[in-house]
Amino acid sequence: MAPAFDYVIVGAGAAGCVLAERLSADLRTRVCLIESGPSDKSPLVAMPKGFGKLLSDPGHAWFFPVAPSRGVNRQEVWARGRMLGGSSSINGMMYTRGDPAEYDAWAEAGCAGWGAAEMAEAFCAIEDHALGAGEGLWRRGAGGPLHVSLQRERHPACDAFLSAAESVGLRRKLDINDADIEGVGYFPRTIKNGKRWSAADAFLRPAEKRANLTVLMHGDVLRIVFDGTRACGVELRRDGRLETLNAAREIVLCAGALNSVKLLQLSGVGPAAALKAAGIEVRADRAQVGRRMREHRVLFLQYRARKAAWSRNRELRGLGLLASVLNYALFKRGVMALGAFEVGGFFKSRPDLARCDGQFFFSPVSIDPDDPMSPETAPGVQCLALPLRPISEGFVEIISPAPDAPLRIEPNLLAAPEDRAAMLGAIRFVRRIFAEPPLADLIEGETSPGAQVQTDEDLLSAVDRLGLCGYHAIGTCRMGADDDDVVDPRLRVRGVSGLRVMDCSVMPTMASGNTNGPVMAMAWRAADLIRADAR
Repeated sequence: MAPAFDYVIVGAGAAGCVLAERLSADLRTRVCLIESGPSDKSPLVAMPKGFGKLLSDPGHAWFFPVAPSRGVNRQEVWARGRMLGGSSSINGMMYTRGDPAEYDAWAEAGCAGWGAAEMAEAFCAIEDHALGAGEGLWRRGAGGPLHVSLQRERHPACDAFLSAAESVGLRRKLDINDADIEGVGYFPRTIKNGKRWSAADAFLRPAEKRANLTVLMHGDVLRIVFDGTRACGVELRRDGRLETLNAAREIVLCAGALNSVKLLQLSGVGPAAALKAAGIEVRADRAQVGRRMREHRVLFLQYRARKAAWSRNRELRGLGLLASVLNYALFKRGVMALGAFEVGGFFKSRPDLARCDGQFFFSPVSIDPDDPMSPETAPGVQCLALPLRPISEGFVEIISPAPDAPLRIEPNLLAAPEDRAAMLGAIRFVRRIFAEPPLADLIEGETSPGAQVQTDEDLLSAVDRLGLCGYHAIGTCRMGADDDDVVDPRLRVRGVSGLRVMDCSVMPTMASGNTNGPVMAMAWRAADLIRADAR
């Protein structure tokens, strides 16, 4: 007989680790967590600056080729974590909650139970914030499993950026995640004692000790097994063998905005025309599975620093890199103990806007344009700019019944004129900051895309040529109250039973920031819904 569990969770990323911990807390409940990749024991996972190598490592990441946006003929590949902890084990470790107004908009649109009040409780429950517990509705949490730290080391270029940002009207904040997100400061990070603190560290490690939790690694789930329209198990491949695991209660897909769609469609749940074209028998015609995808489009602006001391480039090259690694190995300090970006915040590109429409990330490092995995030889700094709340929508769909076949991914980034305007506003806002002292005194000029790139047309062309994704795809299994929404507000897949989705794919709109923190908080809340429905 096939092994039987109460819950089968597919994907050990941010959401899957949270659900595995919370559902297995009831020792009478049998839980199985399946992960396609390996463990997270690589030393590059624990060392924060190791994420750069992991993002190019097929042993620890998925790679998804995507179609060009806006007709630009260049191949872009999206990376996602493929190990315990998922993308929380390879991300840049910046911790943002998002805009509470966005969650209230979800609730007002019909997603009952997902407003700012409910999400604040979930954030408070998961956090162990270095600043301690806060007050009010949007208060910080203390004593939770997810450690959120503040950077102890200061850098002159970062402090100059903060002062320049204040000069253009931004408030400098100790905690950039307070209820009014507009402002700038050092990023809170999911780093503890100089080591990455992923969802696996925070949630899965304590739960792994329980006898009622089974964690399977190197297991590729190929499809969901149905009895009629009820999901009753999964078929997976491990060590070259096919296995079937039965789920007495529910299956929860936590495979991400791309792979959760893939599993649904391979199992016959999705747009009938696309499924038939791929040779898949239709079990439930759900037109929006894989649609409504939104993603951040980002542009790196790079500047030449006047002095080596105003950049960390020399700490990440040659003998400087060797010294940095040694410093980290001995003391868990220095540049290797830092996240991807040190300073950042949220802003309104125009003063008349009611809410922030842009986000930026600053680092005293500049990247070699000929080798994206290495810093430049000359000193430099960079700032990433992006439109915060994109409305352009793309889609994901299978093109073959073969589980290993690539997906068709059409991002459609910046298709909406509003997104292009927000992108231009973000770039120009960042340039305003760099024009203000004391930051302006530290730099010689903009090296990418270059000060000569000024018109709307030329700036958008630069974004098309040089822009990247934000690793924040959402919406492909959108939650909502309408019958055509993929999952209902309790995350149950419409058209079938015994099946839920809990990952970035269910977000109705972008949470206004990085998605790692919001997904963990959403999964914490999802566990409450699942347990309540079981009762």
